[in-house]
Amino acid sequence: MMRRSFKEYLKPSQATKEERKLVQKLDWFILSFCCLMYFMNYLDRSNLSNAYVSGMKEDLSFEGNQLNQITTVFTVGYIIGQLPSNLALHYIKPRIFFPIMMVIWGGLTMVSAAARRPQDLMAIRFFIGLAESSTFVGTHYVLGSWYTAQELGKRSGIFTASGLAGTMFGGFIQTGIHSSLNGSHGLAGWRWLFIIDGIITLPIALYGFLLFPNTPSTCNAPYLSASERALAISRVPEVPERSPIRWSFLKKVLTSYYWYGFVVLWIIAGETESFSSNTLLALYMKSSPTRKYTVAQLNNYPTGVPAVGIVSTLFFATLTDYFGGKRYIVGYFIFFTGITTAALILAYPYSTSIIFGAYYWAGTVYACQATFFAWANDVMRYEEDMLRAVVIASMNMGSNAMNAWWSIVFYGAQYAPFFRMGMWAMIATSIALGVWTTVLLWFATKEEKKRVADGVVSSDKNNKLRITISDPEKEVDVDAKS
Repeated sequence: MMRRSFKEYLKPSQATKEERKLVQKLDWFILSFCCLMYFMNYLDRSNLSNAYVSGMKEDLSFEGNQLNQITTVFTVGYIIGQLPSNLALHYIKPRIFFPIMMVIWGGLTMVSAAARRPQDLMAIRFFIGLAESSTFVGTHYVLGSWYTAQELGKRSGIFTASGLAGTMFGGFIQTGIHSSLNGSHGLAGWRWLFIIDGIITLPIALYGFLLFPNTPSTCNAPYLSASERALAISRVPEVPERSPIRWSFLKKVLTSYYWYGFVVLWIIAGETESFSSNTLLALYMKSSPTRKYTVAQLNNYPTGVPAVGIVSTLFFATLTDYFGGKRYIVGYFIFFTGITTAALILAYPYSTSIIFGAYYWAGTVYACQATFFAWANDVMRYEEDMLRAVVIASMNMGSNAMNAWWSIVFYGAQYAPFFRMGMWAMIATSIALGVWTTVLLWFATKEEKKRVADGVVSSDKNNKLRITISDPEKEVDVDAKS
């Protein structure tokens, strides 16, 4: 019975040949562009740390926690851009908006190669943060617009894994550039990293401009027929599409549990990623009390962390889809992982094998990115699109606002190699995540029961969801596949 249900999960029996063909096209054109875009997003983001440990620190005379300050400046720009970026998608088609942002951050990445002091990078990284803020939250909004609840987790996982791949390959790329181009045309290897990363961003932007399909209601992609576009619209609940620039919308956002529940969830969960997002293993190796590492080792060994994150992300995204969207499972897994890894590092600070093992294990926490944003998309599937867009953007904005100072207080480079305060902070945030996951699960379950009781969602004899949407301007009764 389990084998049959798993087969049906991989290839749902109720999906028609036409629907499977549509999903294959969506996977190719949406995921290929979004994953390449996010890969470059993370590659451009992680190259700062790679450059820092590959000669930039010495060439630009970094002092104290200036690296963390530059990261914070980037985060400030990233935070400021979150909500405007997702709101812009109501007025500017994603096919236009995403490529423009890519061209901006790719150009600024190349400009980073001309930096002569840390302050130059602070100014440049602020504007890179503004441009890159469109990618993560914008893609999750688009994925939630196209895919059903049964499909969303896996796609969110693939997308998130592509960003981790950018982090992982950044180390290998820097190693190759440092060994082959260091000193070429009078430029250090770390400067070539910025130049090359910026150049390869541009053709991906062109690909998105030519072939990205926008959203179901605004799609005009040449590779989708009229019947396929109609099918895409019918697969997801029909919801009101109204301008978010109105007081009633702001009131709805601030009085819904969605905004508070998911923003707090991601603020906490974002800090459970701190071991990995702040590249603590690389900083530990740079200041190791037991041995000295080569430039190649400093760049290559930490790539194991995002590699673990990729596997974990894909595993839990698929698992939670299989279990019918039980995304909260990941919250409880992180609760255990965060406490255990921090405790191991505190207990065995001079054991290289345990330190490496704990940091690699901590990479599994990256699984929360895909699953928690998929959870938010799932729960708000019956709400107007811009409410979903604002909540998703606010989640990432809140998390980055916290991380802007959290990383300096607990994970500053001057605290390497042990980060003792950071270990205790990880234990505290992991406990908080376990508690808040339970609270949010209670609210989501209560809301689902209310929808069923109100007749908004009910099952018919054909095993479909029947969704009735009430709106001040119209009432719609539609069928959607479960």
